[in-house]
Amino acid sequence: MTTDLPPFVHRNRSVSAAVAAHFEKLIATGELAPGARLPAERDLAASMSISRASLREAMHELENKQLIERRPGRGTIVTPRSSAELELLALSDGTTEADNAAELRYLVEPSVAGLAATRATAANLIQLREVLDQTQPGLKPQRSLELDIEFHLLVAQAARNPLITTLHTMTTEWTMEVRRHSHATERARRQSRDGHRAILDAIESHDAEAARAAMARHLDDVRGLIAQRNQGAE
Repeated sequence: MTTDLPPFVHRNRSVSAAVAAHFEKLIATGELAPGARLPAERDLAASMSISRASLREAMHELENKQLIERRPGRGTIVTPRSSAELELLALSDGTTEADNAAELRYLVEPSVAGLAATRATAANLIQLREVLDQTQPGLKPQRSLELDIEFHLLVAQAARNPLITTLHTMTTEWTMEVRRHSHATERARRQSRDGHRAILDAIESHDAEAARAAMARHLDDVRGLIAQRNQGAE
């Protein structure tokens, strides 16, 4: 686990929110796995060059989101996956038709964006803004795809429902080939970036209806790009 805070932490007025954003992102992306133990509070604060008060506030937010657990004698650990999450993940071992997965994504993700707009904390907004800031013109397709996956994962994380995050992880795997094609050209990457910006603007405004609509438009754009590609291949 890295304890080096990214540069965006030092640009934010609330250190605790930035620290919470940092750890929540590590948990969401799997760098801090379920059951992982965090260093002692004193050591962690020292290694990150922050006050223990800021660290405690950040840890309190993560605990409220049920992302970490503080256990006497065991310290602080990343919350293990529930049996329901494990059962969902087991389904991802099977094969799934790409069209079915894409349809599931279209049905689910706008509602997830709406929840994110309602429930996102300052830490969630920091994470999403940082990913969008990295999504600059001129990115290679693979890097653009990686940031796209991360953005959508963090939107799901902002909905603050572990089953939603687990389902999102599964649909990402099932739709990976489609996602690759949607980042194959500069035009497609620009369209994806614009879609993410509209989604984030709505989430930052805590406008659930606008977030749902922005996500639906974004997924419509992806479907349109894939349809054009398929027509060109005929």
